[in-house]
Amino acid sequence: MADGRRRAFIGSFTAAGGPGIVTAEVDADSGALAVLSSVNVVPDPSCLTLAPDGKTLYAVSETAEGAVAAYRVAGDKPEPAGRPVPVDGGSPTHLSLFAGHVLTANYGSGSVTAVPVRPDGTLARSASGVLRHSGAGPHTPRQQRPHAHQVQPDPSGRWAVSVDLGTDSVRVCTLMDGALVLHRETALRPGSGPRHLAFHPEGSHAYVVNELSPSVTVCRWDAAQGVLTPLSETPVLPGAPARDAYPSGIAASPDGRFVWTATRGEDVLSVLAVEGEELRLVTTVHCGGHWPRALTAGGGFLYVANERSGDVTWFAVDPLTGVPRRGGSIRVTAAACVALG
Repeated sequence: MADGRRRAFIGSFTAAGGPGIVTAEVDADSGALAVLSSVNVVPDPSCLTLAPDGKTLYAVSETAEGAVAAYRVAGDKPEPAGRPVPVDGGSPTHLSLFAGHVLTANYGSGSVTAVPVRPDGTLARSASGVLRHSGAGPHTPRQQRPHAHQVQPDPSGRWAVSVDLGTDSVRVCTLMDGALVLHRETALRPGSGPRHLAFHPEGSHAYVVNELSPSVTVCRWDAAQGVLTPLSETPVLPGAPARDAYPSGIAASPDGRFVWTATRGEDVLSVLAVEGEELRLVTTVHCGGHWPRALTAGGGFLYVANERSGDVTWFAVDPLTGVPRRGGSIRVTAAACVALG
């Protein structure tokens, strides 16, 4: 930020009583959050991403109609920068910036949308392209059709990668004249239900957290060819999972030594050590609340949005063991995500 202070932006489900987007100051030494403001403009801003220059914040509106919105974040309270833009897809759950566009993963419609970003950071009035997924999986009723859950650029910036829970696959795409074009689709284990993906900081591997089978699939990533190759799968829980155990978020440590996941129902964070092209489960710790929907790493800390307990908890990470230690929490009803500035 221009004033030198770090910020965290927290999205929430307004339909469940959430305040919209909460801005908090981040203490660089302790990782602690202190609430500065909240703004409620678009319904259910469940996923947020910040522009590289830190001046504009983008939010999905996870509704049946689906939209994306831009905000200026020069001060302590985000200010809307233009009207929300329809994404021509239902229930967008994730967004990212790629090649001058905001991309949204639309869970309800099983598609990915591209919306152009103007030079000043505001959004064009309409989407420039929608890539509709096809396929299904063996797990009913969760996999009767496509459910795109995440889309993000790869570390090289050449490709956009979308994770689809409904089709048990990851799609690698390019952008041509504002339209997303499918380059390659990689199949994962049937019924695994891939949800989110995190890249190793060196860009050589990717880790896919599976929602329907509590595990992480390790993949080799070839950025030159845009090829994702599954290698191994590691459980994120030490024993047989409970009936309602659904992994959600995943993050890789900046030094590439650890991967962390969050699992709802079990309400734990898992620590996995990176050992070559495999992962090893080290331990699990309580997430600090109930139903951890999202996990964000930054500055040596982990931030967990606990949706059903209505709080955001921060953890200091031991740099040697990768094990998180709870620091504290703030109240945010129906918390859905944390984006760090």
